[in-house]
Amino acid sequence: MPRDRASAFRPDLASAGFIKTSRANGPSISSQQRSALVRKGNELFNAGQVEQAKRVFLTAHYTDGLVRIGKYYEEKNMPLEAFRMYWLAPEQRKVDYMVEQMAGVIREWLHDDETEVR
Repeated sequence: MPRDRASAFRPDLASAGFIKTSRANGPSISSQQRSALVRKGNELFNAGQVEQAKRVFLTAHYTDGLVRIGKYYEEKNMPLEAFRMYWLAPEQRKVDYMVEQMAGVIREWLHDDETEVR
């Protein structure tokens, strides 16, 4: 299975390099370090450097930044990456909505397969 498809089924796998994307707590950082990272991530995001901002937001465990990255991916029609960011945030409302959307697609595929068999 190609790497990007594997990431679709395993949100904990990074699609671009070795980025730790689990919900587990990594090494602790001070509040000053976290604040500096959040500022840097915001600067990168506002400058259009979304992938770099994502890495910083992941490092800082910055929920609002991850949600913004998720919205960016939604606008770019990259729903699996958007889902991954919402999952990691965690933004449960968006996760639930997207799971329902994905389930609808699967139901439609299954329905299409049933009609082809008949």
